[in-house]
Amino acid sequence: MKVVILAGGYGTRISEESMVRPKPLVEIGGRPILWHIMKIYSAHGLNDFVICCGYKGELIKQFFRDYVLARSDLTFDLHNDRVQTHRNGVEPWRVTLVDTGETTMTGGRIKRVRQYLDGEPFCLTYGDGVADIDIADEIAFHRQCGALATVAAVRQPGRFGILNLLPEDSRVIGFREKSNEDGGFINGGFFVLEPQAIDYIEGDDTSWEHEPLQAIACDGRLAAYRHNGFWQNMDTLRDKVVLENLWKDGGAPWMIW
Repeated sequence: MKVVILAGGYGTRISEESMVRPKPLVEIGGRPILWHIMKIYSAHGLNDFVICCGYKGELIKQFFRDYVLARSDLTFDLHNDRVQTHRNGVEPWRVTLVDTGETTMTGGRIKRVRQYLDGEPFCLTYGDGVADIDIADEIAFHRQCGALATVAAVRQPGRFGILNLLPEDSRVIGFREKSNEDGGFINGGFFVLEPQAIDYIEGDDTSWEHEPLQAIACDGRLAAYRHNGFWQNMDTLRDKVVLENLWKDGGAPWMIW
C-alpha cells in the first residue's frame, strides 16, 4: 500500500522556520519531521511514498538526493562520469516526489497524484504530525468496516475539525470546524482511503478537510479509527519545541522503529 504525504503548504503559523524551508523539512532531533513520519509508516512495513510537493518543493527533492549520498559509500569516476555505490545505508524507501503546485489546496494535491496510486487503496497523512498510531491496525480496521475513507480520531484541544461520531459505532455522521466549546475527537490526519474517495475532490481549489470529507461523511462512508495514544502536530513554533524536548529527553512516543 502506498502512502501519500501532503507536503506542499506554506506553513504560515510556523513562519519562523518556514521562511527558509518547507514545514515538512523543519527538524526534530536533527531530522526533518517528514523523515519521522516516514519512519512511522516504515515501521509497519509501508515503504512506498508519494510526496505532494509545493512551496519550496525543490528543497524536499534536494533532501532525498543528499540523504542518499550522505549515507552511502561511493566511488566517483569523474573521467568516465560514473558513480559506484559500495554501501547503501538508507531505508528501503521508494519515494515519488510530485510538484502539485504552490497554491493548490490539500484536496487538489491528492487529485494531482492519483495517477501514481495505481487505482489501489492508500494511506494519507500530513507532513507535520507524528503519533504512536498502529498503522497496520488502522488499515485492518478500514478493511473490516468496508468504509470509503477512515480517519484516525484523536483527542486534542485546539483549532481542528470535529468529528461527530455515532455512539457505539465507528461511522462519522458529520465533520465541522472546531470551536472553543468543543472537547471531543478531532481529525488526527492519518487516513486510509479507497481510490474512489478521490472522486469527491472537484479540483485544485478543493480542501480535503471540507467538501470531500463532509460529503463522504454524509454518505455514511467515513469511519473513525479511535487512537487513544500519543499524537502531536507541529502547527506552531511552540509545537516544535514540545516535540524537540520529547526527543532530547529520550521519550519520543512516536519513535516506534
